[in-house]
Amino acid sequence: MSVDDLKQQVMQLSTEEKQQFILTALPDMAEEALQDSGFMLRLLPVLLEIVKKSGIDLQQLMQFAAMQQQSGGGTGK
Repeated sequence: MSVDDLKQQVMQLSTEEKQQFILTALPDMAEEALQDSGFMLRLLPVLLEIVKKSGIDLQQLMQFAAMQQQSGGGTGK
């Protein structure tokens, strides 16, 4: 199955199914993908664009990330 085929299949899911897919698949995919140190530099602009489109203030996001890191809720291993 190609990346385009996979994307097409995922895009046919309901919004709730897409959200569940992102929450369950992204951590596993990221763990492997981030072994390539250059990948994060390619991923970061995509994530920032998602945050921008969501309307979330970047300062709020940074505060949330800091709170998550302090509470041990981050995914850093």
